[in-house]
Amino acid sequence: MSSDPIVAFVDLAEADLIVGATYRGGTAGTSADDPISKLLSCGNMGGFRILGSPTKGGYRLAGLYTTFADEDWPDKLGPEPGRFVYYGDNKKPGKELHDTGPGGNRLLRHVFECIHVAPDRRDEVPPFFVFSKTGRGRDVRFHGLAAPGAAGMSEAEDLVATWRTKGTDRFQNYRSLFTLLDVTVIPRSWLRDLVAGRGASEPAADVWRRWVTEGAYEPLGGASD
Repeated sequence: MSSDPIVAFVDLAEADLIVGATYRGGTAGTSADDPISKLLSCGNMGGFRILGSPTKGGYRLAGLYTTFADEDWPDKLGPEPGRFVYYGDNKKPGKELHDTGPGGNRLLRHVFECIHVAPDRRDEVPPFFVFSKTGRGRDVRFHGLAAPGAAGMSEAEDLVATWRTKGTDRFQNYRSLFTLLDVTVIPRSWLRDLVAGRGASEPAADVWRRWVTEGAYEPLGGASD
């Protein structure tokens, strides 16, 4: 039997994020049952759960949600420690790469530009929080705090526009690479700061602060950069 914590739906708004923990969804049978929106004060649908925008004070945080079950867009963890592959949100033909309603691909373009084109802009990159479907209702499992990119990866490797064909239509989507950082508990106090736009304030996770200031990748379950 797993010893990982299970957090009730009614407790989500005050809960810390703990790697490996399960966060219960509601039972009303509507999108309001989504637990990620309660945890991060973000939207309740889709793979990208973005709070903030470049035109409204900058990105504050982002949730990344996956089922790990899409054969066309196979998100995956590993095999290297802390590595997380995540596909963008242009998953059907008919739109340009960045023309998606949720804005996920625009966010990916922005954050990878920040780390490769202008590294002094890493403070514009929001913390990413990775969740997956557990298979029980709306419940999700938390996998960790992620930063875009990985140690030793070039701009040609960590964000790639890939082609797919459906029927006679060809279109592009992003394949992105993230590093889950070496922190197992995200305190509610930091999440409140992020929601309020105080991302650099205490008690921000030290490992995140080092990534922002130094570009140091310290992967979860592996050796430091």
